[in-house]
Amino acid sequence: MMNESHLAGLEVGYDVPALPGMRYDEIQTPCLVLDLDALERNIRKMGDYARAHNMRHRAHGKMHKSVDVLLLQQELGGAVGVCCQKVSEAEVFARAGVKDILVSNQVRDPGKINRLARLPMLGARIIVCVDDVTNVADLSRAAVAHGTTIECFIEVDCGAGRCGITSAPAAVEIAKAVAAAPGLKFSGLQAYQGAMQHMDSYEDRKAKLDLAIALVKDIASALTDEGLKPELVSGGGTGSYYFESNSGIYNELQCGSYAFMDADYGRIRDESGTRIDHGEWENALFILTSVMSHAKANKAICDAGLKAQSVDSGLPFIYGRDDVKYVKCSDEHGVIDDPDGVLKINEKLRLVPGHCDPTCNVHDWYVGVRDGRVETVWPISARGKAY
Repeated sequence: MMNESHLAGLEVGYDVPALPGMRYDEIQTPCLVLDLDALERNIRKMGDYARAHNMRHRAHGKMHKSVDVLLLQQELGGAVGVCCQKVSEAEVFARAGVKDILVSNQVRDPGKINRLARLPMLGARIIVCVDDVTNVADLSRAAVAHGTTIECFIEVDCGAGRCGITSAPAAVEIAKAVAAAPGLKFSGLQAYQGAMQHMDSYEDRKAKLDLAIALVKDIASALTDEGLKPELVSGGGTGSYYFESNSGIYNELQCGSYAFMDADYGRIRDESGTRIDHGEWENALFILTSVMSHAKANKAICDAGLKAQSVDSGLPFIYGRDDVKYVKCSDEHGVIDDPDGVLKINEKLRLVPGHCDPTCNVHDWYVGVRDGRVETVWPISARGKAY
């Protein structure tokens, strides 16, 4: 059990949905529940895989936004550090003592750059992504002003069509500028192919990664020819990590959702055509909800609606049940088809959210459960840290 001093004096319901020692049926809903056994198995499995393939694993903190989950990923899975998407997320993890932090995004606002440049004072290695040579001088000025070092990854657009450079000459130009700038260090490439992570077909995902790997190899070769060999080539997600780890060019993974597993990721297929939540990874994160009304004979209403989850990737499914189905939601209500009228008032159901990342961001606590009892309650430390 993790340190529970943060729960001292808190009341169930008013402050937290549960406290350690409570029975499962006493947990207040709706809330996020973690199956600790499944979570630990997922974390160990990814750690074993990364070690077997000589890969660093930098766990993606934007998924869970939790210092406690990240510490578990480091302890049980050998994670070397964390990826963050925003400076405010990085601040939370740095203040918690995490020593290797990548902001896997661009930081351009002067105030945010100033905050970023202060983070190494907390003893953390800080890396940020750059895709525009004009960003270099701003980062350098801030690092010099604070007497710190900011490391830089050149971001490669591997197919998402958002941030990132698309050619070797552009990468070389930025890397040279970084290497020459006081207070900065060129450390590698950010090469995450996000556009294909949720493609159902293993073959379709592989085809997209083959293109990305070819581009990354070309860029890394051009940088090496200029005496700027990347120390780290970082990327790889839950839907692709096996491609990057066997590419011969990547040496760091950034997987996140594998630890919790949501409905959208769960439906994609492995090489044998099996859903990845039916063998490769286990569902460990659930929205615990209670039946609050059954006024209609064939329809139950639960207390987990839009304010308890994100449905951008589809509705949740009810875990372990094929006799009832979550079919619709509004702000505070979830509608469940119950054709045989089997659900009872106050019956608790576990929902697997469509998309774990934004779902976690609307809650304050994880309730960790083992053997039918609450073992731990963890704050979602970086909840709302979007700036």
